[in-house]
Amino acid sequence: MKRISLIIAAVTLLCLQSCGQKVKNSVPSEQESSLTDVRVDKDVVPLQRYAYKAWYSPSMRIPLAVAWYLTGNHVSGSYKRRGVAFHPDENIDNPVTTFDYMQSGYSRGHMCPSGDNKWNQRAQEESFLMTNICPQNSKLNGGDWNDLEMLCRTWAKRYDRVYIVCGPILRGNSHKTIGRQRSRRVTVPEAFYKVVLRTGKNAAAIGFIYENNGSSQPMKAAVRSVDEIERQTGFDFFHALPDDVENRIEGKANLSEW
Repeated sequence: MKRISLIIAAVTLLCLQSCGQKVKNSVPSEQESSLTDVRVDKDVVPLQRYAYKAWYSPSMRIPLAVAWYLTGNHVSGSYKRRGVAFHPDENIDNPVTTFDYMQSGYSRGHMCPSGDNKWNQRAQEESFLMTNICPQNSKLNGGDWNDLEMLCRTWAKRYDRVYIVCGPILRGNSHKTIGRQRSRRVTVPEAFYKVVLRTGKNAAAIGFIYENNGSSQPMKAAVRSVDEIERQTGFDFFHALPDDVENRIEGKANLSEW
């Protein structure tokens, strides 16, 4: 009887430790929160979600930047997208709905992807808010962009966690729009960017730009430095890093280092 009690106690302790680890990886620390901050010098509404942050443009009706951190524990789980519908964000005025995308020829492209949010029901549901969505070419959405999302999950498992920011690239002053009502037009980006950071002894950062079309875009050709993407967007990523680290890693664009 004593031996059985000891076994039960040991199992209980392991369960508590395991649950504690999951909670720890689900709640952002102060450092993690700072590393997912983006300086966006535009007219945006900052939105804090359970698993990500978004900087939403009310005039363009798309997010200009979405940031989150991804751990090895976040890349799997039982909370999948089945049964979760795209839905308007009632926290903003004139919210985008799925009807604004109807017969547009564009997919509802996640910025913070559903596949990064299987670890928590609330995180999964909030990934389907339309303030996390941009009009994206369907071939890009299900092809090269999806490949990059899966690679980021591989990196999260390899390096324990990575920090990710992505969003649209808007070139010039005139952009294609979708939506049948003039007051509900949604801006179509010319391209999309993604920047990824890993911290620690061998800290590194890398960026990617994919054109918003159906052409095949090899990943190596899409690689950019974070500095280059900052120049194209006007945003400042990972500014919470020490200046010497930021300056050293954001000028590089070497996929082989990952």
